[in-house]
Amino acid sequence: MTSDRPRAIASREYDVVCLGGGVAGEAIAVGLRGSGLTLAVVERELVGGECPYWGCVPSKTLLRSGETLSEADRARSLAASRVEWSVDFPKVSKRVLSMARNLDDSRPAAALEATGARLVRGEGRLTDLRTVAGGSEQLIARQAVVIANGSTASIPPVPGLDTVEFWTNRQAAIPRELPASLAILGGGAIGVELGQAFARLGSKVTVIEAGPTFLGLEEPEAGAALRPHLEADGVRLMIGDPCVAVEPQSTGCSAVVVHLKSGASVSTDRLLVATGRRPNAEAWRETGLTATEKGWLKVDPATLEACSGVFGVGDITGLGGFTHLAYYHGQVVAQRLRGIDARADHTAVPRVTFTDPEIASVGLSETVARARGIDVVVASADPAEAARGFIHDFHRGALKLVADRERGVLIGATLVTPRAGEIVGELILAIKLGTPVKTLADVIHPYPAFNRVLGQSLDELAAKMAPQSAMRP
Repeated sequence: MTSDRPRAIASREYDVVCLGGGVAGEAIAVGLRGSGLTLAVVERELVGGECPYWGCVPSKTLLRSGETLSEADRARSLAASRVEWSVDFPKVSKRVLSMARNLDDSRPAAALEATGARLVRGEGRLTDLRTVAGGSEQLIARQAVVIANGSTASIPPVPGLDTVEFWTNRQAAIPRELPASLAILGGGAIGVELGQAFARLGSKVTVIEAGPTFLGLEEPEAGAALRPHLEADGVRLMIGDPCVAVEPQSTGCSAVVVHLKSGASVSTDRLLVATGRRPNAEAWRETGLTATEKGWLKVDPATLEACSGVFGVGDITGLGGFTHLAYYHGQVVAQRLRGIDARADHTAVPRVTFTDPEIASVGLSETVARARGIDVVVASADPAEAARGFIHDFHRGALKLVADRERGVLIGATLVTPRAGEIVGELILAIKLGTPVKTLADVIHPYPAFNRVLGQSLDELAAKMAPQSAMRP
């Protein structure tokens, strides 16, 4: 005999309940290990979040495959009279998937639970500011709730888009096929990285950006420097011409025609939508927590509190969609939960677009700095013109440094060069600590390393910032 009565939902209490088992949730678990605080982490998909399975790791692995082919081509002019290769896409796909852990999170899940945290599988939702409904349980937080449930690909309301099959980063980062042609909606970091990767593997790629520039979050010099490299790889850039409609082609289930505002159209075997991210706000919206104008969870940038006893960390805060920032947020909150007055500092959050060449930036752009009323001093250079640029056979890069004349410190930097992601570390530290430009200009850089170009530009900044009286003979 069966009962029609609803099954009772078990309630369990923990000191801390974390909604989301991505990188921020992992950092909190590590940070609370040995503290005596009990922790439950609710995860609806895979422990580790977007980055290791559908984001950073597989996409950079895909980029690396294309990069090796490009380097083989460069050998023709630098070292070899003949180089022959053909793309083995099944090999590429297999390696990318293996780097994405074959979408198996058993090891990360075990590592999470080894910290003493309890992993709860299932959809999580805040029912009030101290309770998370997770799976078939109700989890009550005695001390704090941490919201770390991230973001999802944002799909624009383009007519016809709901009638066709398209990729987001999730399908493109771990591809099972190499499309003959690929159209990408969105010229941000995701669209440009994946566009170059597929172009180098043999796809005919078109990047469609509605805005007046691509890589719009970067200094304009970055896109200008990268553009010839993308075009040399065969990437077609259509900038400032929004997509107004999409329709299927009869030639295949995934083939579509993209119609643009100008009247132009692009026929493609695959469509990738890379038009940004949206917050996973449905899990906490009904609790009355405050959201920003763009829908992200509003938190105090220093304490990361949304309200007393509720923290927001990582992508969901809108403070930056970077894996390294999410982990940092998790570390800060873990310390605060342990009674330490840790505070997040967003002065020098770096970002890297892993194209070839890489784009790395940190701090304020010139435009933002001027809008804040800062007396700006700028120095620029081309790393390709340095000795290492010639040695590397690198052409067309960019370096832009932005300083505050009044304070005498560096406040922003952008690099377009091979290994930019490594070079930027020195500038991250300088901006975070407020190191005087005069001191930075006195740093000795090894010759002929790529970072040697920093010395020249820092000297230029220091000279521009020197009082006029000091410059007279």
